[in-house]
Amino acid sequence: MNDQVRLHYETWVYPRYPLAASVRRSDTYALSLDALYARFNGTLPPAAARRILLAGCGSFSPYPTAVANPGVPVTALDLSAANLRRARLHAWMHGRFGISFEQGDLMDPAAAQGEYGFIDSFGVIHHLADPLAGLRALERRLAPGGILRLMVYSRGARRGVESARRALRLAGVRDVARLKDLLRRSPPGSRLGHAVEASGEGGGDAGLADALLHPRARTFSIDGLMAMVGETGLVPLRFAHSRALAEPAAEVVRLRGLEQAGEPVPNFVLYLGREPRGGCGLAPDALLMLNPALRHDVGVLRLAPLAVPPRLGLKNPVLGFAARRFLRRFRTPVPVSALTPGDRERVDPFLDALFVIPFR
Repeated sequence: MNDQVRLHYETWVYPRYPLAASVRRSDTYALSLDALYARFNGTLPPAAARRILLAGCGSFSPYPTAVANPGVPVTALDLSAANLRRARLHAWMHGRFGISFEQGDLMDPAAAQGEYGFIDSFGVIHHLADPLAGLRALERRLAPGGILRLMVYSRGARRGVESARRALRLAGVRDVARLKDLLRRSPPGSRLGHAVEASGEGGGDAGLADALLHPRARTFSIDGLMAMVGETGLVPLRFAHSRALAEPAAEVVRLRGLEQAGEPVPNFVLYLGREPRGGCGLAPDALLMLNPALRHDVGVLRLAPLAVPPRLGLKNPVLGFAARRFLRRFRTPVPVSALTPGDRERVDPFLDALFVIPFR
């Protein structure tokens, strides 16, 4: 079946962003290895952990990951040679060359060997025959203190999509041309139209193929996801989907309540850690440093307010003139002991947003 998944992405390169599509470095703040490692370990990553793996990189993620982590080796692993060609071209067009592109299966121990301080596996293990085995394969590649970002489909978010997928399989629909013809002939408000809208993939052929014609896709309840994580040694650190609560246990309770009430549930985005040591917060012996992804966007020459799209579930503070001036202080690490009580209060929302990093 992995061969079917590979062939799917050889045919439908995903995601199909225009090659001219670019990202601001500030938009990549939640992909910063330094920021994530310090957030959950209280130190910057040691040299042995300064490596990043994109496990199932698709055709785009190597580029923003390299933007967020200049000078850090990035390995982009994917089943599909077509995905890798597109990803390489996109990165090269935007001047990002420090990426190793590797065609392979994350279930193969010979692929992407070694340990990594950050692994991103966004929308991948729900396409595996055995998601738990896939999660364990990722765990084995994490360095001590390493961070894994995982995204999997939630049952609540995909209910309509999965219903449409079953109907299309029963009808023998296997290609996008026939699917698009069905969509054109569907009446307004049809279940198929609602499924496309719910998937968020109605803008292109590759998106339609990924949402509705993929050969294998699983969904998870929140309890199913946490049971799978519990079969590993990985520690839940933080959910990062829309409106996620910062404390994982509290977010699990919230999501379970939404599921039981039949309310909309987002696809799950979860940061996991291997032997995390815990953040240091505003400990007296800690230092505070600006997230490296924001260094160029808090400069004195920037006049307009900066709104950074949220990547950790909650809305980010808008960076106006006064906020940028305050954050510029942390371009060079500042001892917590040097902060005034007012500074400590003022820096709190920037710590929550991952804009400022505490470390020892």
